[in-house]
Amino acid sequence: MTTPNILLLISHDTGRYLGCYGKEVATPAIDRIASEGVRFDNYYCPAPQCSPSRGSILTGRYPQRHGMIGLSHLGFSIHPTVTTLPMSLAEAGYETALIGFSHETIGEEGGDRTSSGAKLGYETVLPVPGDRAGDVAAKTVGFLQDRASGGEEGKRPFFASVGFFETHREFDEYGPLADPADEIVPPPYLLDTPAVREELALLHGSAKALDAGIERIIGELDRLGLSEDTLVIYTTDHGIAFPRAKGTLLDAGLETALLMRQPGTLQAGQVVEDLLCNVDLMPTLLEAAGAQGPEELDGVSFLPLLKAPQAAPPRDHFFAELSWHDQYHPMRAIRTNEFKYIRNFENGPAVYLPLDIHRSPSGIEVRDQYYEPNVPEELYDLQKDPLEQHNLAGNPQYQKMLETLREQVERWMERTDDRLLQGKIPGLMAPEWQEQIDNGSAYSARRNP
Repeated sequence: MTTPNILLLISHDTGRYLGCYGKEVATPAIDRIASEGVRFDNYYCPAPQCSPSRGSILTGRYPQRHGMIGLSHLGFSIHPTVTTLPMSLAEAGYETALIGFSHETIGEEGGDRTSSGAKLGYETVLPVPGDRAGDVAAKTVGFLQDRASGGEEGKRPFFASVGFFETHREFDEYGPLADPADEIVPPPYLLDTPAVREELALLHGSAKALDAGIERIIGELDRLGLSEDTLVIYTTDHGIAFPRAKGTLLDAGLETALLMRQPGTLQAGQVVEDLLCNVDLMPTLLEAAGAQGPEELDGVSFLPLLKAPQAAPPRDHFFAELSWHDQYHPMRAIRTNEFKYIRNFENGPAVYLPLDIHRSPSGIEVRDQYYEPNVPEELYDLQKDPLEQHNLAGNPQYQKMLETLREQVERWMERTDDRLLQGKIPGLMAPEWQEQIDNGSAYSARRNP
């Protein structure tokens, strides 16, 4: 079979918090995808919140170019004229299916939906109440069994996007699977406190639930004899839901896992260290499928890296953005292999905490530190300061680099007709923030008593 099935497994808020990326969490099924295929160690998203990043996976465009610059259920949507990955694959003869979680809409700006289903280009839509991994896996196994049965459904290659709720907050339901808190070692950008360890222990439980669902899917794929004909991709939308990660343009917010497996086609045990962005996934999958895609994508296919590891890397930088999440916090950035430049466009906290993190024990512990006013520009030397703790924007020795990266961001904003160039972007704040404002814990309440 020269045209592969494509099975895209996508989790929620997972970053690279997995065993195969060196974290002390048991994710053997996900680790197996890495060991039997390709692990990408320098792969990022262009937006650290769900809908904009997922929109970039589906369109091969930065959020400003696909239109969904905020959350779908708070009124943002992909422009109706944009061509999505499932649309392009359907045009090439694929059956396209959405199973479980989705947080993308198209042509519904101002709405409150979390998914547009068929309008996104999916021929088959299989919703799963709650989108928990076990239930999503069961639905996916049924889908695979139908395609392997030899009936009409199995005559075309399929593209199936399989979405899981895990590892999104809240974590309490995963207590039975949690690891002992006293054995947890927090990532270096987090405080090492009992509260943080307790929350990470619960995150481990959520990751284990995710892994069990993926184990069931991959096991069934193998049992049905579909593995060699199926390109399996595992990825996520952005970094974990902890301070200095989700909702920030720091690396912990933008880092995402990417694993690929297709026995007999992809060499097992490969590690790709070239800088990549999730806008590159759509053109890569289209090339793998022999399908034509739309013109003027922001992404570039990295399929040559899989065929010849010494191939030239497709990019040396990518852009990143944040406009709306559950609050307005406009930022633009560029990341190269060596540097990160961030521009803040509104007064706000030094480190933005999305609502779920703000209310969490981990968030409560850092509010005093992070709810100081931000600065107009940030510059980090990623080789010397990988945790991005020392802002060099005011350092004369880095002035030329600051000016170069600032100019690149400004030109990019002009090319994409960035809405920020017209002033503040309208949108809706999550209504749950009002309680935090009223009780004085939100940044806006602290800075404007």
